Parts: sequence; C-alpha cells; structure tokens
Amino acid sequence: MEKAAVRPLDSPELQEGVDKLRALVYPYNPNASDVEWHRSIWRWLARHPLGSEMHRWALVAGDRVVGHLAATPQHYRINGQRVVAHTPADYQALPEYGFHALLLMRTFFRTCENYVACDEVPGVIRIETRMGGEVVGQLQYAAKLLNVARLPVPPVPAPVRRGLHLPRWIAPARGYPGPSGGGPADIRAPLAPPPVRPRAPIPAPVSGLLNGGLRAVDEALGSAFGGDVEVQVLEGFDEAFDRLFEAVAAGVPCVPEKDAAFLRWRYGPGSPAAPVTVLGVRGGEALLGYAVLRVATSGLDRGVDAGILDLTTLPGRHDVARALLRETARYFRRVGAHIIRYRFLESPTAPRLADLRRLGFFPRRGRRLTLLAKFADPGLHRVAVDPANWSYAVGDGESTFWVR
Repeated sequence: MEKAAVRPLDSPELQEGVDKLRALVYPYNPNASDVEWHRSIWRWLARHPLGSEMHRWALVAGDRVVGHLAATPQHYRINGQRVVAHTPADYQALPEYGFHALLLMRTFFRTCENYVACDEVPGVIRIETRMGGEVVGQLQYAAKLLNVARLPVPPVPAPVRRGLHLPRWIAPARGYPGPSGGGPADIRAPLAPPPVRPRAPIPAPVSGLLNGGLRAVDEALGSAFGGDVEVQVLEGFDEAFDRLFEAVAAGVPCVPEKDAAFLRWRYGPGSPAAPVTVLGVRGGEALLGYAVLRVATSGLDRGVDAGILDLTTLPGRHDVARALLRETARYFRRVGAHIIRYRFLESPTAPRLADLRRLGFFPRRGRRLTLLAKFADPGLHRVAVDPANWSYAVGDGESTFWVR
C-alpha cells in the first residue's frame, strides 16, 4: 500500500480525483456518480457568507485521491458571543485507506479553532471524539404516518395470508432502503448491497379505508390543536426573521446564527433544499415563529417524503409551535406526502414532545443524529456542551445538504 498524505484540494486534478473517489466509496448510491450535482453543492457552499473560510483536503496516495474531507463554516451565538465554528463534511476514504483517513480529521482539528457537528455514523463520531469533540446530545427523531403504504409488513401467519389472498412473495418496501453506501470501517458501514425490508401488498380498498381513517383522526386531532393562532404561507425571508433571531439568541445560550440573509442562502434558489415552503405566524409586525418544509420524491420508488427542516418560535411560545405543527401536517397531506420526518433538539423554541405525540407523531429510536461541539474558549465550551442550552434542528447541520 502506498503511503498517503493530506493535500489542500486546490487543483482540477484533485477535484476530478474526488469525483471518482465518491463513486468507489458509495457504489450503491445512484447519486454518487452525479458529478455535476455534487459540484453544484460545493459552488453553493462557496456562496455562504463565510464561504472564503471553507477548507477542503484530499488524501493522496501516489497519483490517486483515496480520501476527502471538507470544513464548512457557520456563525454561532454562544453565550451572547458571535463565533465561527466549522463542521466536517463529505468525509470519505477507500476501505484500504481507512486508517489513513485519521490524517484528514487530524488536519481538520489542527486547522479549525471551533467545531460543531451533527452526525449519525458511529465510526465518525468515535473519530471526532478522539480528536477532542464532545457529545452534546442526540436529536429527537419523530415521524408521522400519512399513508399506510409506508408500513413494514409484520410476519403474516399462513392462514391469514390465504384468507386475504396475499401472495407468499412480498414486495420490497418503499422508503425502507438499507445503507446507501459503504466505505472504510471507521467511517461508513462496510460495502454491501442495501438490504430490502418487506412491505405488505395491502389491497387498494383496504388501503383507502385505512388512509381515510388516518385523515379523519388527523382532522379530529388538529381541530383542537393549536388554538386560534393563524398560520400563513410566507413568500420569503424578510427583516422580521432578523428580529426573531435576535430574540431567540437573547433567550437561548447556543444557536446557529439564522438571520434573513443566512436563511435566504440556506433555503433559497440554488440551495440543495430548494424548493421549500415556509409557514409563519405573525403578531402585528413581529414574526412569532416559522417552519421550513421540504417535499422530496425519490427515484427509488420510495413515495413522497416530507421533512421539517426547521421549526423555530420565540422562546416559550408553545402555542405557536402547536399551530405550526397542525398546519404542517395539513400541508403535507394536501401535497400527497407519505410520511413526515422531524429531527430536532428539545428547546424553548421547538415543539414539546407531548405536543408531537398529541398530533400523532411517534418517536423513532434508530438513525438518531448526534450533536457534538468543541470550542477553544473554555467558558464557551462549557456552555456549548450542555444540551439544555441549545436551539437546533436538522436543517442547521450538514447532513441535509446531500439529500434530494
């Protein structure tokens, strides 16, 4: 095996090497070979307000690129102080160079003074904690079923299967793919074809009846949920978002800085998340809370996925959070979504778990994201590693950049 070294990704040749690397590391992910799409994400990241502070490195062995890591910057407010922290992004390496991939992460922590990450891969989390990152906590993962076609099939006894005229063969599940790729053992799951979870082939009349029941239950729950708070669709991110962010930052010690300019970059035209729908609650000229919603239709016959990327209210305005949740469920049902997914940290600016359960969301234990942090200033670090100090949702992190 050739000796590997870390080099700044500063030439077209190295960029082409990274493009080839991704398809080798993730052979079962159809997006891995879409070079133009990945390059469009990097062009978008370069347009970040702190884009000039982004770093990218290649792990090179001979004339081959065998690994890659980037450091994407973001402003945070920590205990009232505005600071820049970097997030490791697009961390990958060929399996035989998994050990050398530690050089990439070591370079990251030597270069970046402050660090915030949100990850679900145990191997990556172990590496980052070895380098000094500290686990803050896990994001809650709540989901709401809107279509029974997304239900995995339980074991069906033979007499019941015969009585319902179900075939012995069961169709693959839509929306339940296994890991989409592999990589070195320390970074990603081992390279293997994605497993298939089964889905019951529910007859159309039964499916329609069950889905009608879900709609009726939702309407009954929603009619008494959220009170008389009025929710409207917002056309963009105006100055009211600046004032809302400052009010949140004054009441919550740790927040990603999300003013109107950042939100336009994060969710506006050119963003991997676009197009999104923004719901909001106004009180006079003030914005009391908002939700950023995204619908994605997969090319893998998964149906329609709905995600709440961000739901932020003034601290303590649980009535606003309930109203936003109510209208979110109604919106996603109207557009034909099959399931709603929502990952977030509990905080004064987010919905309460009890309210999510009241509206029919259920907790999911698997695939939870872990928030980690490391700040050079000891005082800021003590504040940042307490999960009770954070307002944070999945859209604030790097993981949603690579989903479409």
